[in-house]
Amino acid sequence: MVDRAGALADRVWRRYDRKQRMIRYAVLLATVMVVYWAVRDIDIFWPWVWDAPNQISSLGARMWPPDPSRLAAIVNALLETVHIATLATALTIFIALPVSYIAAQNTTPNRACLWLGRFILVASRSVNTIIWALLFVAIFGPGVLAGILAIMFRSVGFIGKLMGEAIEEIDRRPVEAMEATGASKAKVIAYAIVPQVMPAFFAIVILRWDINIRESTVLGLVGAGGIGVILQGAIDTFAWPTVATILIAIVVLVLIGEAVTGLLRGKVL
Repeated sequence: MVDRAGALADRVWRRYDRKQRMIRYAVLLATVMVVYWAVRDIDIFWPWVWDAPNQISSLGARMWPPDPSRLAAIVNALLETVHIATLATALTIFIALPVSYIAAQNTTPNRACLWLGRFILVASRSVNTIIWALLFVAIFGPGVLAGILAIMFRSVGFIGKLMGEAIEEIDRRPVEAMEATGASKAKVIAYAIVPQVMPAFFAIVILRWDINIRESTVLGLVGAGGIGVILQGAIDTFAWPTVATILIAIVVLVLIGEAVTGLLRGKVL
């Protein structure tokens, strides 16, 4: 009994057995090797990396204090940025909702429409907003229109994807009950599907509007309107105090947008 008790006392509980530990070590080693290979492959110029703290300090000294002389123009550009985000979000709704309807498995008319809807959603999400902006600047020229279309084409995939998932998760019993009474397709959508997805719809649209405000601030860097146009001009002319003012204004705009979206969520949800 004493030997048995001593043997039990010497046993140590381990979460993984020997085989599991070896697998985990192998996965960790493979991960480290992949990261090392990736870092070497991108050919980082390390002297610049080590000198980055000095460059940041020098840039910060040149940006301080901020220059408020162009504050009126900055405020107007911020309002233009909000307009871009708002108009793009509103236009997105009219495209994303039909696409989400045909991309949901329980509402799509047929398999061809299902794959068409999902292709549109994937294509929209696969292209970054800046790439969309470059494309539309090349087509329509620099300006607000290119920015609105870029934000809209990017937002279609976001809103359509989440709305499609919300439609797929609805309770089928109200739909089947209305179909059993001989209700038309439009009435089934209006009275059985729409009421169930409205909370998700408001939450998704408000969230996307908040994201669009953030994305609209950089569209001007490629000529698509908004505060980014002034920011790019200030950087090109080395007007670093003006750059600091613009960056502060962008942060304030994002904070205001965050507060507004939080208020809207509390009102509609």
